[in-house]
Amino acid sequence: MKNLKHIKYVLTENPITFGSVILFLLFILTAIFGPLLIPFDPLASDTENALNPPSALHWFGTDQLGRDVFSRVVVATRLDLFIALVAVILSFVVGSILGSLAGYYGGWTDRIVGRFLDTIMAFPLFVLAMAIVAALGNTIENIVYATAIINLPFYARVARAEVNVLRNSPFVEAALVSGNSHMKLLCFQIFPNAMPPMMVQLSLNMGWAILNAAGLSFIGLGVKPPDAEWGIMVAEGANYIISGEWWVALFPGAVLMLAVFCFNLLGDGLRDIFDPRKRS
Repeated sequence: MKNLKHIKYVLTENPITFGSVILFLLFILTAIFGPLLIPFDPLASDTENALNPPSALHWFGTDQLGRDVFSRVVVATRLDLFIALVAVILSFVVGSILGSLAGYYGGWTDRIVGRFLDTIMAFPLFVLAMAIVAALGNTIENIVYATAIINLPFYARVARAEVNVLRNSPFVEAALVSGNSHMKLLCFQIFPNAMPPMMVQLSLNMGWAILNAAGLSFIGLGVKPPDAEWGIMVAEGANYIISGEWWVALFPGAVLMLAVFCFNLLGDGLRDIFDPRKRS
């Protein structure tokens, strides 16, 4: 009950946070229920109505194959959010575990984890994602793995830095004197206090993961056509901007930008919600 009051206080205190939460919920509802409510089949071609501008029938117009752009944008929401969410969860879990162990135990554990993270960070991250997908194949699973790998160092480094500071805190020494094991102390005392900055990173990485998935699709290494995905739709629409059919690329690009903007704004709210020091 106290946690719910804290969440309500955080949301009502900052209108920007509240707005980003509402926008986030709209994306979630669109991903869950959107494919059931769309007016047209997103894969059905109708060449007689190809490249029609936005109208009362086709709100976002039609693409080069006569497919309804609005229906494809709505359906793509589920796929893009799924890729980003699974990739971020994987990188968060693995990265926070590695970083926490490195920050708490130090020594060889810290050196091994540090060299592993340095190896990943030595490459331009998007180029590394391209190489992974190109080597393993451009399936959704491999896109998720590639996105998770390039985001791993962010969580590991934040977790290491926070745990390294917190392990010398008085409450940690008191917990050790009370008979708590190192692993129990790390999991239930130190890690919860290291969560707030990682929550900000999690929200930011959601936006980056969506951009990464869309970027891979844009260059032909992501989701395969004819599946609806924001990056593919922007890539296909880019060929028609010069000839005046701007809507094919504009609407999926605008929704992509809005999703990234939403997750960037959501980070500050998540930090305040998960920060134990702000619950008093």
